[in-house]
Amino acid sequence: MPPRGAAADLRRSGGARGALLLSARGRRKVTTASPTRPLLELKGLGRHLTLARAPFSREATRTVSILDNVNLAIAENETVGLVGESGSGKTTTARIILRLDSPSSGQVLFSGEDVGRLDGRALKSYRRNVQPVFQDPYSSLNPRLSVATIVGEPLFVSGEFAKAERRARVLQALNAVGLQADALGRYPHEFSGGQRQRIAIARALTLQPRLLILDEPVSALDISIRAQVMNLLDELQQRMRMSYLLISHDLDLVVRVADRVEVMYLGTIVESGPTRSIAKERRHPYTRALFDSKLPAHPRERRAIAPIEGELASPLNRPRGCPFHPRCAMATERCRVEAPPLRADAAGHATACHMVEI
Repeated sequence: MPPRGAAADLRRSGGARGALLLSARGRRKVTTASPTRPLLELKGLGRHLTLARAPFSREATRTVSILDNVNLAIAENETVGLVGESGSGKTTTARIILRLDSPSSGQVLFSGEDVGRLDGRALKSYRRNVQPVFQDPYSSLNPRLSVATIVGEPLFVSGEFAKAERRARVLQALNAVGLQADALGRYPHEFSGGQRQRIAIARALTLQPRLLILDEPVSALDISIRAQVMNLLDELQQRMRMSYLLISHDLDLVVRVADRVEVMYLGTIVESGPTRSIAKERRHPYTRALFDSKLPAHPRERRAIAPIEGELASPLNRPRGCPFHPRCAMATERCRVEAPPLRADAAGHATACHMVEI
């Protein structure tokens, strides 16, 4: 049995594909509490690792760049999509935002406060306000714990809620994601993949956060279930006025649901801007390749797939100049020696490519 409301979601939207299209067409206008200060801002974010000397190498150590000068902002009640292939640096970005990792350079600002300097109550408050939803609902839920314990864990860890209030908040969160009270005593293996992801979302909601970090939230689910979960997230955002950072390798999905898109390649933002602008005019060769390489829904259309040539370079052997030039059919000698800056037009559509005129 699908959770309450899921079937209705699909009926209203005409099936799985229609559900996702509904979210795109019904995208609300973003409003911000402060037009000059985003809710979350990444400023010049870098993450570098120092590795020990490789065998037969003359160098004692070497520095590997995982993220390089990443700038990103999320407004109140806004969805920003961060898209790129596996290994592009998306999850590292999320880990730094969640304070699971530390940046080597740059800042993470939340409501203008430097997250790296927070401690004590201020850090506790930040962690209440920024909650993750992870990719795999099969591994992110402890199979030995009941749903009541899983969903109530953030409340218990915070130490700020009495038992009765914890139970009330858990029930409220489960109801918000379309699950009933009889789920409390059950265990993850008793639920489908889509229901498990709803449980994971409920866990994130109990502390009433202002920002959810959605790390590939539907990639492990069947296509029909993906539509239900994305519709649920859209409804929750409108009701609770949260902001989302949606991390995905699927540009098509991100374009359907995000207000703005950031395209990341090898730890660098190569294109960013309003979703409608990027959907209409994908300027960077990598953005075009990502969109063209998506899997069409109809089998007869799958012959038209244009896979991205070559493989994502390793940070251990980062190309000089533009990081995408080894895979780019448009690359010139300038691309091989000079990294292009991220330049924006008047509408805020920015591209890091020598071949694009702004």
